[in-house]
Amino acid sequence: MTGLQAGLKNRHLTMIAIGGVIGAGLFVASSSGIATAGPGILLSYALVGTLVVLVMRMLGEMSAANPTSGSFSAHADRALGRWAGFSIGWLYWFFWVVVLAVEATAGAKILEGWIPAVPQWGWALIVMLVLTATNLVSVGSYGEFEFWFAGIKVVAIGAFIVVGALAVFGVLPGVDSDTAGLGNLTDHGGFLPHGPGSILTGVLLVVFSFMGSEIATLAAGESENPQRAVTKSTNSIIWRIAVFYLGSILVVVSLLPWNDPSIKDKGSYVAALDSLGIAHAGQIMNFIVLTSVLSCLNSGLYTASRMAFSLGERGDAPKMFAQTTSRGVPRAAILASVIFGFVAVFFNYKFPDSVFLFLVNSSGAVALFVWLVICFSQLRMRKIIQREAPEKLVVKMWLYPYLTWATAALIVFVLGYMLTDTEHDGRKTILWSLLVAAIVLVIAFVKERVSGGRTAVAGESSAGGSSAGERDEVKAG
Repeated sequence: MTGLQAGLKNRHLTMIAIGGVIGAGLFVASSSGIATAGPGILLSYALVGTLVVLVMRMLGEMSAANPTSGSFSAHADRALGRWAGFSIGWLYWFFWVVVLAVEATAGAKILEGWIPAVPQWGWALIVMLVLTATNLVSVGSYGEFEFWFAGIKVVAIGAFIVVGALAVFGVLPGVDSDTAGLGNLTDHGGFLPHGPGSILTGVLLVVFSFMGSEIATLAAGESENPQRAVTKSTNSIIWRIAVFYLGSILVVVSLLPWNDPSIKDKGSYVAALDSLGIAHAGQIMNFIVLTSVLSCLNSGLYTASRMAFSLGERGDAPKMFAQTTSRGVPRAAILASVIFGFVAVFFNYKFPDSVFLFLVNSSGAVALFVWLVICFSQLRMRKIIQREAPEKLVVKMWLYPYLTWATAALIVFVLGYMLTDTEHDGRKTILWSLLVAAIVLVIAFVKERVSGGRTAVAGESSAGGSSAGERDEVKAG
C-alpha cells in the first residue's frame, strides 16, 4: 500500500478549480430559473454565488492549514467529532455516485442523437467504462482529462460571453438582432416580473448547479504543493463565479426577453445563440454540454473515490478503500463508487419515476448540508489551528466569526424555505434528504458507541505508523 501520490500538476489544479464551478447544471438549470424569476435570476445567482464564495473561504482556511483527500469530512471529523466526519463524508459520496448516473444518462442522450445505432444504455455504459479506466490508470490521467474537458468549457463560455456582449451592444459583425439589448432586463414586466419572492425560488433552482466548487480542495492533497493550490483556488473563486455564472446569464437575459418560449424549449444558451442566427447553434451547445457532462462524470468519480479513500483511512469505511495501487490509485474505492453508479443508471432506465427519483431527491439537499457542516467546522477549527499551528493560517475567513455565523444562518434559511416549495419539489427534496441524513447519523452514532467513541484526527492516519483509523478498520468493515 503506497498511499496517494502527488500526480497532479499546477496546470491540472488550476483548470480543475476553474472548471469545478462550471457544472452541466449551469446549462440545464438556468432555463427553468430564468422562466421562474425573469432577469431577477441574476440576483439568485449572485446570492448563491456569495454563499459559495464564503463557504469556500472557510474551507480554504482549513484545507490550506491541513490539505487532505477527505477535505471538509476530515475537518469535520476533527472539529465536530467522528460522527460528523462519518456522516457528511458518506452523504457526499452518495451525492456524487447519484450524479454519476444522472450525468451518464444526460451524455448518453446526446450521443444517441448523433449515433442512434448505439442504444442510450449502451452509450451510458461506454462513457462510464472509459472514465472508470481513466481514473484507474493514475491521478495524472484524471488530471489530464479534466484539464482538457475544463479547458473546452472555459473557452466555450468565454467565447459565448464575448460574442453575446458584442451582439447586445450591436457591434457584432454580420449580426443584426432585433431582440438583443439591455432593455430586455426591464422591458417585459420589469426586472422582477414575478415579484421579490421569485429570487428565493430561483435560489432553489440554481443552488445545486454550484456543487463542485470544493473539488479543488480534495484534489490539492495529490498535488506537489497542496497549500499553494488551495490558496490559489480559494482566492480566485470570486472572479470565477462572477464571470462564468453571472456574466453568461447576464448575456442570455440581455440577448432575449426572459419570457421568450425558446428559452424553455431549446435551453437558455441554445436559444441565445439561435437568436443571433449562428448556424448549428444546437449542435455546438450539445457538444459543450457533452463536454461538461464528461467533465462532471470524470470529477464525480474522482471525488467519490477520494472521499471513500479518506473514510477508509479513518476507519469509517471498509479498510480496502484505503488501499492504493503502485501508482497511488485507490482502486477499490473507485470500483465501489462506479458499481453504485452503474446500479443507479440501471434504476434510471427501469424505475425512473420511483427508485431513481427517490435517489435524486434524497441526495438533492446534500450540497447545503455540506456547506452547513463546513461553517460549523470552521468555527471550531480556527481555534484549533490558532492554538496548535498559527503559522498555517495562510488563508483566513473574513470577519470571523460573525460572517461564518451569518453564512450558516442563510443556509438554514434556504433549507427552511425549501420546505415551503411544493411547485418545484423543494419540500420533497429536503424531506427525503433529511431522512437519508438521519439514517446515516444514526449509523454514525451507533458505530461510535460500538467502537468506544474514538475521536479521529484529520490527517493523522496517513502520517505513518499504526493509526487510530487502522485500529478501527476491522470494526468498520
